[in-house]
Amino acid sequence: MRYIIYGAGAIGGTIGACLHRSGADVLLIARGTHFDRLAADGLTYRSPNISETLQIPVVDHPAKITFRADDVLLLTMKSQHTEAALETLATLAPPDLAIICAQNGVANEAMAARKFRQVYGMLVMLPATHLVPAEVLHHASGIGGVLDVGRYQTGVDSCIQQVAEDVTRAGFLCAADPRPMRWKYAKLLQNLGNAFQAVCSPGPQDRDVMSLVRQEALACYAAANIDCATQAEVKTRHSVITMGSIDGIEHGGGSSWQSLSRGTGDIEADYLNGEICLLGQQQGVPTPANEVLRYLANQAAFHRTPPGQFNATQIAAMIADLAA
Repeated sequence: MRYIIYGAGAIGGTIGACLHRSGADVLLIARGTHFDRLAADGLTYRSPNISETLQIPVVDHPAKITFRADDVLLLTMKSQHTEAALETLATLAPPDLAIICAQNGVANEAMAARKFRQVYGMLVMLPATHLVPAEVLHHASGIGGVLDVGRYQTGVDSCIQQVAEDVTRAGFLCAADPRPMRWKYAKLLQNLGNAFQAVCSPGPQDRDVMSLVRQEALACYAAANIDCATQAEVKTRHSVITMGSIDGIEHGGGSSWQSLSRGTGDIEADYLNGEICLLGQQQGVPTPANEVLRYLANQAAFHRTPPGQFNATQIAAMIADLAA
């Protein structure tokens, strides 16, 4: 198999680097300065035990790829960029190209299934950072992360069984799981905190705000009869990951925090907290806490303000005002 990584940032760059180091055939798709540096100098991969520059083939557009029958493409960009990526791919790639959505949120698989017949969902528990071009930091020591994968909506097949073997060989825990979306809905519960982490400086009321956010999501799940892995299941699966230090570099924040830190101008909140807002509207469940976080994250991204501009007391007051 050849693994095409569409979006060579924190997640895509780390998965691509580990697959490449294990001997897999890997091709990266990147853009802008990131592509320029990757093409010129290679990808610098740093983990608690490794620091090396990898010469991985890279292109800046799918039009420069001659697709093969054994290709598997991993979508690893933020969810707000998925639709545009799929529009491009649909004009260039065969309709039976295997598409794996290795992304946060639960909307990407449905977008992909409108254009491709082999679509898979991948649970992503992977502590990684991408803040400067052509470099990824992989903060796990030992097992690199959890990347369970299965067919959207349900099932496994020979393709995904081979993927699971290859990804496991690359140092991750990767099971071929016939029900990937129940895990992705559980991961969404965790990712609802991404916007809060991005816009809020740490404080004593953090847990209170996040409790409201989670309660709204669970109420929406119950109303929509959505199957979701339990908190205990997620904790057990995540427990295999041990965090390590990289030359004294602390693991900063999650993907949304990284978006604000890099000043990208956009953020994933519409597909995380916004997913709960959408469910709330469909099911008649109020979601003021998620609405406030979605709004604040989008405003921060648009104005390119750095992380941590609010505190939990301010955010709690905004939620109370909206709920009134």
